[in-house]
Amino acid sequence: MNIGAGWHGTDRAANEAPVSGDGLRHRAGWAKPFAYDHPVFRMIELLALNPSLDRTALAAQFAADGRVQIRDVLTDVSARALHRVIAEQTPWGIAYDVGTDKPVGLTAAEFAALDPARRTAIREAIEQAMRGRDYGFSYARYPILDAYLQHWAPGGPHDIVLEHINDAPFLDLVRGVTGMPDLRKADAQATLFAPGQFLAEHSDSHVGEGWRIAYVLSLCAVDWRPDWGGYLQFFDDDGDIVAGYRPRFNALSLFAVPRPHAVSYVPPFAPVGRYSITGWFRDR
Repeated sequence: MNIGAGWHGTDRAANEAPVSGDGLRHRAGWAKPFAYDHPVFRMIELLALNPSLDRTALAAQFAADGRVQIRDVLTDVSARALHRVIAEQTPWGIAYDVGTDKPVGLTAAEFAALDPARRTAIREAIEQAMRGRDYGFSYARYPILDAYLQHWAPGGPHDIVLEHINDAPFLDLVRGVTGMPDLRKADAQATLFAPGQFLAEHSDSHVGEGWRIAYVLSLCAVDWRPDWGGYLQFFDDDGDIVAGYRPRFNALSLFAVPRPHAVSYVPPFAPVGRYSITGWFRDR
C-alpha cells in the first residue's frame, strides 16, 4: 500500500498533513480482522461499524445542520479495543500554539526532554496569548499519519487504525452521511485533552488543501460531567454557542468546514479521559 503517494511531508503541528488515495489497500501480510500481539486485540477489527446505524436519519440531520454526532458508531467490542489502543498504547507528545508563532508539535521523547523551566515558559506563553486576542491551544497528541509515513511503529495498531479510516466501509459511511461522494482520504491523530488543556475558537479554513469534513471519534470511557469541560463547541456569527457535544464513548462527530468551533478548557479538577481520534476528510 502506498499511503504517502502525492503527499509532501508534514505541515502543521496538529497533524494537518494528508494521506493517500481513494481508500487504502493493505500492506502485504496485513489482514482484517488483524492479529495484534496482545490477547485483547487478537482478531478484533478496530473500526467495525455498528450495523444498526440509521444512515438515512443521520444524513438528514447533517443536511439540516452541517454537523452530526453518530452515537455508538462502532460495535462495542471494536470501540473498547480501540479505546485500549489509544489510552494504553499511545506515546503521547504535545501540540501547542502561542498565537504569534507557528504551531509546535513535540514527540513524547522531545516533550520528556524539556526541562521544568522550558515547560513553565511554554505554559506562560500560552496563557499570555489567550489573555488577549491571539489564538492558542494545548493538548496531548500522537500524529498517526506522521508515524505511519515515517515508520515509527510499522504494523502497529495506530497504523491499522489509519488504514481502516481510509478503507471503503468507514469512508463510505462518511460519504453517505455528509452527501459528499468525492471525499477520498483522511488523516488522523490521537488526541488527549488533559486538565489545563484546550483548543481555542477557529474555523479550519483550509479549503484549498481539500478539507471538507472535520471529524472527532470520541473515546471517552468516563461518565463525563459537563463541569469538566472538553466539549466540542460550535458558534454562530455573534459568538454564541449554538451546539456542544459532550465527550462520550464511541461517538463520531462530523461537521463541514470552515465552521467556528473549539474544545472548551478542561479544568484542573477534571480526570484524564478525554481521548479521541481526530482529523479531516478531504476531496484531494
